[in-house]
Amino acid sequence: MTTTAPPPRELRDFYENPAVPVASGPSRSRRQARMLARALGPAGTGGPRTVLDIGCGDGAAAATAAPFLRGHRLIGVDWSQDALARARTRLLYAVRGELTGGGLPFAAGSADAVLFSEVLEHLVDPDAALDEIRRVLRPGGHLMLSTPNLAAWYNRGLLLAGVQPVFSEVSLRGIHGRPGSEVVGHLRLYTARALREFVAASGFTVVRLEGAPFHGVPRVLRPLDRLACARPPLSSILLLHARRT
Repeated sequence: MTTTAPPPRELRDFYENPAVPVASGPSRSRRQARMLARALGPAGTGGPRTVLDIGCGDGAAAATAAPFLRGHRLIGVDWSQDALARARTRLLYAVRGELTGGGLPFAAGSADAVLFSEVLEHLVDPDAALDEIRRVLRPGGHLMLSTPNLAAWYNRGLLLAGVQPVFSEVSLRGIHGRPGSEVVGHLRLYTARALREFVAASGFTVVRLEGAPFHGVPRVLRPLDRLACARPPLSSILLLHARRT
């Protein structure tokens, strides 16, 4: 067992701990940004669009995406004050907001696109989260969602061997029964099929599903991980593009 943080009193305490990772790998961010840039088109076509990075963490993913979204308005949103303090060193706009409770500080239909990167797996109520995202998106607005794949190629082998899959967690205090050394607070995991069905049931039309590699894969296995991206159901990370119905 590897302990990475003091025992949290509740889930909010866990995410406010600066030792908890709040950024994902740049490869996923670049792939997702390219998908969004293709969907939005150049900023000169219809003017700049408003893109919300909900659950922006330390702003690293949004900063990686920014060069692909030049001319568009990129706003980071998070409820962790520690994450926002770090995000403001990278982003021009970073505001506090929640997907539940009082909701996001944006009017209905005010956003053209939402980046929702590596957040879904941390949520107690993902249904309410997608309802709130749907509210702030304009009709036809874009949702770019990424989340770890429960059925990643190596997780299939680990389960056959009786080993807890990568990305899954049984405790917020330490690692038990799976590879890895970081506790990251995952509460839910999705396969490609489950993610498609869930997003469609939440009032979105799925446009495309792609795969992305995971930065935590051992270096010797990274070529295999990149190859798996060609088959999203086997890839480490699922990248889904949907539009508000």
